[in-house]
Amino acid sequence: MKKLETLFVALNGWALILMLTAMSLIVGANITLRYTSSHSLSWADEAARYLMIWMTFGGAGLVLRIGGHVAITNLQDALPALGQRILRACIVLGLLVFFGFMVHVGMQYAQRMQFQVTPALRIPFLYVYAAMPVGFGLLIVHLLLIARPFITAGIYKRMDDAEASTPMPGGARG
Repeated sequence: MKKLETLFVALNGWALILMLTAMSLIVGANITLRYTSSHSLSWADEAARYLMIWMTFGGAGLVLRIGGHVAITNLQDALPALGQRILRACIVLGLLVFFGFMVHVGMQYAQRMQFQVTPALRIPFLYVYAAMPVGFGLLIVHLLLIARPFITAGIYKRMDDAEASTPMPGGARG
């Protein structure tokens, strides 16, 4: 199971790296063309925007793993150890429900947009809006992978998959 989790995290990270690389190359090529030939790629801004959308939704789960999202821990810190575990379990349950709902809403929205095409690239908006259910699906998987150590000890995974419990800025633990 540990190897599967490591592979899943690595693939998620590499997908983000590839999208960032593609976005950088597209924007860089557009800037170069604009200043060297006075022409630009009509689709470059649109492609970069859609890659940014996919990177945002695709990277949210990796950030969740390390406790990088905003957290206010005043209530948790004021509770005894058992109360903290119960609160963290409620938070995980609430997040799972919310993420599942957003997968459902995202799928409905993407399906409604499947017949409209983007202005410059002329691809169905389905591929743009699919970032939402895919991203929230990834959030569910990442949350399930870190739920046990988070609930029991309030710790997150470090980027190297070791567990960390040192306080992070904003009150989160990482």
